Amino acid sequence: MKLAVVLLASVALCTGSPVIPEDNSHYVEGESRFIWMPDGEGALHLVDLQAPADMEFLGNRNGANNAYWLFTRQNPTSRQVLVNNNANSIRNSNYRGNRQTKVIVHGWNSSGGSSVNSMIRDAYLAAGDFNVIVVDWSGAASGVYTTSVRAVPDVGRHLANFITFLFRTSGGNWNNIHLIGHSLGAHIVGNAGRAAPSRPVRVTGMDPAGPQWGGNSNALNRNSGVFVESIHTDGGILGIMDPISDADFYPNGGRNPQPGCRTSACSHSRAYEFFASSVRTNHFVGRRCNNLQEARNVQCSGAALNMGNLQLGKRGNGLFGLRTRDAWPF
Repeated sequence: MKLAVVLLASVALCTGSPVIPEDNSHYVEGESRFIWMPDGEGALHLVDLQAPADMEFLGNRNGANNAYWLFTRQNPTSRQVLVNNNANSIRNSNYRGNRQTKVIVHGWNSSGGSSVNSMIRDAYLAAGDFNVIVVDWSGAASGVYTTSVRAVPDVGRHLANFITFLFRTSGGNWNNIHLIGHSLGAHIVGNAGRAAPSRPVRVTGMDPAGPQWGGNSNALNRNSGVFVESIHTDGGILGIMDPISDADFYPNGGRNPQPGCRTSACSHSRAYEFFASSVRTNHFVGRRCNNLQEARNVQCSGAALNMGNLQLGKRGNGLFGLRTRDAWPF
């Protein structure tokens, strides 16, 4: 186990907090103070949900520090850095305004190099000729979780401003873009969609972060795009369980443990693994549920709607349940 985990656990013990099981089996939404959260490499960190936000840190690590990395079939693994308000950085890149644009946003304690980005990037470029933009907001995503939560709206607004500049400089429009975010990144794309001059045609939240987001007006919601969907895989722990989108998918009940997982951290990551697989194969068929309890029990038998996939014109409303396998491609 990585040193950070051991040190954090030791701090918790020294400060008199209880021993916290790493599978988060102790966690009660809205009541528990401590929770284990994974970083972009899967290492666990003990998070104090009552830690005060560092406002000085926020002043220096805001959305203006976002980095935007472009990948296309011409440069599938070697990033080209696009700079907001620098037209040459866009004109000299492989960006093309007549392609669909896919924007990927990571979560807490992650970066542009984290597996969520490479997995989804590779799936898209295997499936079609797209502009894939990875948003690296690691400056504001690092450190105290409660501080990163406070940074989300500003990071989202700067993302919307950047995309607007991108379109004005080299073409493209909000009817040809898909915003995809994992965990805190889901709420960032939600804020970006609401701040945009025109609603993005599709927005996907992959297990939108749960701690400190229940009832939060800055959370991803149905107003964030023309079509908004969420894939819930660790509902009630690291992710939100309640429906917040036009279409809310609950694979395997939408909660921990997902098939093949033993911890909520693993279940939380399943959302982006499912999404990447759906881009490649589009084989996850959800069935509409009458209520959340049916979704939790995977007892849904209504109309079909596929979970994930790369179709910009996707539409649907309601809660949807389905079962998956326990290993790739699920």
